[in-house]
Amino acid sequence: MKTRALPVLIAAVTSMAVLAACSGGTRAGSEGGSGDSRTLTLASVDQGSIQDIVKAFEKANPGVKVRYTTSGADQYQQQIRTQLSSGTAPDVLSVWPGNGNPAATYVLAKPGYLRDLSDRPWAAKLPDAMKSVAQYEGKTYNAVFGQNGIGAVYNEQALEKAGLTPPDTWTELLDFCKAAKAEGTPAFALGNQDNWVTQLVLYALVATTVYGEDRDFDKKMQAGRATFAKSPWTTALDKYLTMERTGCFQKNPLGTTYEASQQLAATGKTLGIVQGNWVTALLKGKNPKGTFTLKALPATDDASQTLIPAAAGAGYAVNAKAKNEKLALKFVDFVMSPEGMNLFVEKQGGLPALPDTGFAADPSLAELSKFIGSDRTVPFMDQLWPNPKVQQTMLSGLQEIFSGQSTPGKLLDEMDADYRSGS
Repeated sequence: MKTRALPVLIAAVTSMAVLAACSGGTRAGSEGGSGDSRTLTLASVDQGSIQDIVKAFEKANPGVKVRYTTSGADQYQQQIRTQLSSGTAPDVLSVWPGNGNPAATYVLAKPGYLRDLSDRPWAAKLPDAMKSVAQYEGKTYNAVFGQNGIGAVYNEQALEKAGLTPPDTWTELLDFCKAAKAEGTPAFALGNQDNWVTQLVLYALVATTVYGEDRDFDKKMQAGRATFAKSPWTTALDKYLTMERTGCFQKNPLGTTYEASQQLAATGKTLGIVQGNWVTALLKGKNPKGTFTLKALPATDDASQTLIPAAAGAGYAVNAKAKNEKLALKFVDFVMSPEGMNLFVEKQGGLPALPDTGFAADPSLAELSKFIGSDRTVPFMDQLWPNPKVQQTMLSGLQEIFSGQSTPGKLLDEMDADYRSGS
């Protein structure tokens, strides 16, 4: 991820997922072979929002049909590299910024799997903070349409019923968890059965505990002058486990899927969920009458020190061997147009990547917008790690810690070893 805070984009004011990841495995669209010049094939992790984008694209292009699939991030990342290497990948595919996972920009552009999009009219307009994670060796490969933030997304009706308000400090957070537990409604849903979810609470805590003290921590890691194991990453991980021991989460997070965690938060079985802003639209889909608001997750007792992880979300790339390249380019250009971008981020509860789209931010993102505008954000931690192994080790290691099979010290040592192994 970026080693800088995102620029101010409130006027234009995310989506994806760290990570953006959505559950499911649905298939929809129209019939037609992928070689048909009027048919586009697409693989997406944006369940709950890609459907409306497809409808709008087809409406704007009469006669065009889009055949698409959606799947969760874990499944998607396992499959897409295999499809690309075997020549069976779709024309357009979800791709994450930077270098943090097997379906990230650097990882897929390096072997030549992605088409260079530098000639597209929107490429030069990307803010610098997004451009570097959408590019590989100076060329743009990822149509990054939104910004994401990670925090505590609260169910306002559940909060009111419990008589509680969102905490602003670490001590208040633990007291909040204890009070929620006493009411019989855990504070946060946690779907750690899907391993990508395990990182989100940790990232929210690392933002303040690590970067609040040292905004140059990533540069020091890259220069070999810092490590995970001998840094405040240990503090953040300890706070994560303290939250678990305090009862901040529902019973058996490892037995709870991302989908199930959404249901808990949406229906008031928990007071909220620690997730990216992309979950807001999914919660509203499960509870259309509900009101959901993203707040920072505090990690210290000084509220003025709190930072929010915020960065470019997953975008779309064009297969270098697309069977319908012309239509694929037309689709990513639509995604990056004001109409496509605003529709996407509105459905996902996010903020556009480009300014001047005329987008009115959802009130649920007021705090995220404020933090972005006041330079109180830091990158998602993985985007500029040297290889995807670091993140994969972290995800599986966090599951092992929750199951009692590993320890924080062991995990951070393993992450350091993978980091030092380079690209």
